Amino acid sequence: MSALLKPQAMAFRPMRSEDLDALIRIERASYPYPWTLGNFRDCLDSGYSTWVGEVEGELAGYWVMMQAVDEGHILNCCIAPAWQGRGFGYSLMRHLIATARGNATVTLYLEVRPSNTRAVNLYQRLDFDSIALRRNYYPADQGREDALVMRLIL
Repeated sequence: MSALLKPQAMAFRPMRSEDLDALIRIERASYPYPWTLGNFRDCLDSGYSTWVGEVEGELAGYWVMMQAVDEGHILNCCIAPAWQGRGFGYSLMRHLIATARGNATVTLYLEVRPSNTRAVNLYQRLDFDSIALRRNYYPADQGREDALVMRLIL
């Protein structure tokens, strides 16, 4: 019985071009203004740090980070809707943070919609601090939405 209650673990591996179709499906199901295939392809081609997380053999999440010198900028991170609410976002971010530390990153930055309270709460739980607001950063149904800039000092 305890084996049935044991939560699944997320296994991480570097993103590959063969993942792009699945990433686009997750992206479109998750965001009203999703990244394009070209966005993901450009990140892979540019050598950004790109990882996927799998649960039970299914692609369940991903993250993309641009690194320069000792800073990392989280460009995208997402858990597929079917896997949300089970702690996988926390696992994904812990993996991202560990990867950044392993690459001598000192500071991580990200932007998030203030209306995305689940994500904001997750980042705060991981000790990210709000440091700025970028006005009119994201497209929105009624014009543009601001972005909350958050920082984690590693």
